Parts: sequence; C-alpha cells; structure tokens
Amino acid sequence: MDDVPSLAWRRYPEMDDAQRIAAARAFHDAIATRRSCRAFASTPIPREAIEWVIRAAGSAPSGANHQPWHFAVVESAAGKAAIRAGAEAEEREFYAGKAGEEWLRALAPLGTDADKAYLEVAPYLIVIFGQRRGGLNPGDDFQNYYVTESVGIATGLLLTGLHAAGLATLTHTPNPMKFLNSVCARPDTEKPTMIVAVGHPAPDATIPVHALHKKPLEQIASWL
Repeated sequence: MDDVPSLAWRRYPEMDDAQRIAAARAFHDAIATRRSCRAFASTPIPREAIEWVIRAAGSAPSGANHQPWHFAVVESAAGKAAIRAGAEAEEREFYAGKAGEEWLRALAPLGTDADKAYLEVAPYLIVIFGQRRGGLNPGDDFQNYYVTESVGIATGLLLTGLHAAGLATLTHTPNPMKFLNSVCARPDTEKPTMIVAVGHPAPDATIPVHALHKKPLEQIASWL
C-alpha cells in the first residue's frame, strides 16, 4: 500500500469462537424478522431516528470513497402525494401489460397492484439517488465509480438500520423513476434508484405467505 496518511486500525471487541457464533446468530434472528410492509399507520416518527439511520447508511463502503448517494427524505403531504401520483401512473401501465405475463405471474402470490396508497400514509418516504458525478467535498465534480454497487450497499444498511430502530419498511421501484428528480428537486446527474416507505405497520397489516419463503443456506452459498 502506498504511503498515505493513515490511522491505526481500531480494534473490534474481543470474542472467542462461541461468542462470535452467538453474535452472528443473534444478528440473523433479529434481521430475519424484517418484512416488507404494505399497510402503514400514520403514527409520527421522530426525525432524529431517521437522521441517525441515514448517517449509518452513509458509512457504507464506496468506490474511491466518493459516497455517491443522496437520501431525499419526503415528509410533506404535498411531496408524498406527488410521488404517489407519479408512481401510480407508471404502475398502471406496468400492470396493464408493460410488465409482461411472466413478471406479473411472479408477482401474483404477493397480491400487489397499481394502488400505492401507502406512499401517502407512511410518515416518511426516503428516495435514494445515485450520483454519477461528485466527490468527497461539496462542489466536487469528478467521475464517481461503482455507483450501483455503492448505493446498493448503503441501501442495505439503511433498511437494516430502520429495522433495528423498530420501523417497518417497503422498497418501491416504479419504472421509469425520472419524475422523482423533479419532486425531490435533485439534478439530472443523479439517478433515482428506490423509494423506501418508512413507518409503523397499520393494525390490519398482513404478510403474504409467499414472502415468508426464504432460500436455505445451501441454495444461496457455496464453499470452494
């Protein structure tokens, strides 16, 4: 490694093998309870909780440490209504045939449709943008690298953090999503990647049985 300004590695807490396995299993047991929620309560959520989770998401690794993401948090009724209108316009075309029979057949066990009322009910919508250009400092205009991968990792941390804070989430990706740049006042150089609805589940919220099926370890991992 080239001679660059560096700090000593900050050591993690010491664990023996049994403690390490227990910690890994405890994390599994906690995160395995995360579910996608399609029915939210309008119960308010403290803004500070969202801010801390976004800070955590912003600690994700990224190409050249450029951190090519922006989290636009929409809480106003007007903003959420505009997002719902734009999303449902795309979704009506999607379910009317744009998706194709195979995609619609794959979605059928989840019972989804073009109605996205939760986009107005959830207290917060976090719209995640990938930045094609930018850099570490305000005003930088450099090429960003591995934007898709970096934003994906940050989004995973965001969802994990929101779950740890006791909040329900739903990821939504209408296609195309360019209308989100206008609603969120973001430049054309940024690409919207996802809407994350955040809140408490409604009292009558349900989980499709199909969503409970997760592939076992032997299907998702291999040791070489």
